[in-house]
Amino acid sequence: MDINDLIEKLSTEFEMNVQEKLTPATSFRGMKEWSSMHALIIIALVDAEYEVTITGNDLVQMNTVQDLYDLIMSRKK
Repeated sequence: MDINDLIEKLSTEFEMNVQEKLTPATSFRGMKEWSSMHALIIIALVDAEYEVTITGNDLVQMNTVQDLYDLIMSRKK
């Protein structure tokens, strides 16, 4: 897994169009699409795709896509 894989999956889940490109530095909680529903979607996505458990509290502690990626990678080891 690399960060581009995560970005592609998040873009699909957030139903973003091509103009709204996510990057590692994107603050997903600062996006206009962000809601508590998206937090649940991210938790389910990470569990299903990467077999890593994250919590709502984990999401509160991070801001960027890179933060999320780093957490996933640290828990996969």
